[in-house]
Amino acid sequence: MTATLSLYDEPGPRARRRILLWSILSAVVIVGLIVLALMQFASKGQLDGDRWAPFLDIAIWEYLGVGLLGTLQAAALTAVLGFVLGLLLALGRLSRVGWVSWFCTAYIEIARTVPVLLLIYLMLFGLPQLGLNFPVLWKLVIPLTLANSAAFAEIIRAGVLALPHGQAEAGLSLGMTRWQVDRKVVLPQALRFVAPSLVVQLVSLLKDTSLGYIVAFTELLYRGQVLSTFNGLLIQTFVVVTAIFLALNGSLSGLAARLQKRPGRRSLAAPAKVAPAGLTAPNAPVDR
Repeated sequence: MTATLSLYDEPGPRARRRILLWSILSAVVIVGLIVLALMQFASKGQLDGDRWAPFLDIAIWEYLGVGLLGTLQAAALTAVLGFVLGLLLALGRLSRVGWVSWFCTAYIEIARTVPVLLLIYLMLFGLPQLGLNFPVLWKLVIPLTLANSAAFAEIIRAGVLALPHGQAEAGLSLGMTRWQVDRKVVLPQALRFVAPSLVVQLVSLLKDTSLGYIVAFTELLYRGQVLSTFNGLLIQTFVVVTAIFLALNGSLSGLAARLQKRPGRRSLAAPAKVAPAGLTAPNAPVDR
């Protein structure tokens, strides 16, 4: 027998019908807007072949590729640092030490409230006034890490709280310390459970790297802006940049969907039913 573990209640038949209906209506509206946009572009000559021919040049793709590598580098650094910091913040917020829990809670709530753009401006204009001038890459990575670590912390904390309390109690009853229980029992299950949500957060993180143009960091959107200024093909250039972002984020979303559907992700062994004295529960194993 297994017990289903979920962060949210499963939608019922009526809710599923409403979700399906609104999904169909949303898809129709989006397709309609795309058709209208293509018709408008065609009427202005934006779909003419000569305006798209430059993107057959390998040099343009090499130029955009440098920006793509910058985007992936910033996203990878932010993901690693943000996850590590978020894990520490989640454990701190769940800590039984009052001041540690208070500090981590305050940090998470403030970091979730302050806009990332404000943190970038602080790195760009505020800290240099105090003599702290970081390299361009870190002027983007540090603010993104501060913001995304709070999101990672809340995701991990939700996974820990979703686990049955018996998991930790069983470890403690075996003589394990609280740290050993968290490290060997609770966290592995919680991280496995919230893995799809962590991947979805990476999608948001990847999009936030486009703010790198503010600090003149060489990322994909910044390269697109420079390229459109050079070739005068504003719409075509940003359509190509958008397509690249869609491919990256679509891959991450697909990975999250596969993790969500993987067998056994949300199943935990439920305690066996105890039969009344003198009786045997149906299908109960018999000791031999």
